[in-house]
Amino acid sequence: MEEKKKKPVFTENRIEVIVAVLLSITALCTAWASWISSLHGGNQATNYTVSNNLSADGNECYTSATRQLNADMITWNQITELSLNSAYAEEKGDTDVVEKNDYMLEQIMTNNCSPEFLDAVNWALEQGGDASPFDKEGFVDSYYEEAQSILAESEEKLEEGKLDNANGDRYGLVSVFYSLVLFLLGIVGTFKNLPNRVAIMIISAILFTLVTVFMVTIPLPTGFNLFSYFGG
Repeated sequence: MEEKKKKPVFTENRIEVIVAVLLSITALCTAWASWISSLHGGNQATNYTVSNNLSADGNECYTSATRQLNADMITWNQITELSLNSAYAEEKGDTDVVEKNDYMLEQIMTNNCSPEFLDAVNWALEQGGDASPFDKEGFVDSYYEEAQSILAESEEKLEEGKLDNANGDRYGLVSVFYSLVLFLLGIVGTFKNLPNRVAIMIISAILFTLVTVFMVTIPLPTGFNLFSYFGG
């Protein structure tokens, strides 16, 4: 009795179907990777622009804080001078000068001092001696808190932009490898020998799998929501 020949696992028809399926899936994945790469590029540009704007605002705020600090130092010099003159006049018994200096001192402290600066001035006056409001712990740094906060946010946006740039490049690399898979699948039909076709097809499938595994490890753009493109 004649033995039946085993049918090969990969026949011509099966290879055609598998290659067609792989081509379709790879084409979709290539389009997906290219799209996500462009979204990362858009986020990168947005984050860089926001970072630059925040940096400009932070530097302006820093300059403004320095001007305010200098103005307060001048005010403190005036307060010190008036306080000394008032003390000297009081020692001499010149009440008119004392009243005048006290009035000017009150006006300066009322009109030229912010609540924070006034607290620091009162602290310095309580300390006596050569104490200055600017000796109070953390007071000078408080002038620059807003500027530092804005500059820190600018740096954060810059880092986000760098990350988007890196992830966009990774998705671009994925697109390149998917293009290689498409090329390999495209030349499968050029081989007349069945084992050669199977070999190229298997290599393509392995490469596709490795690239896909790599792709799913790359973060999507911040705030990405596929359904938002469909009104969701």
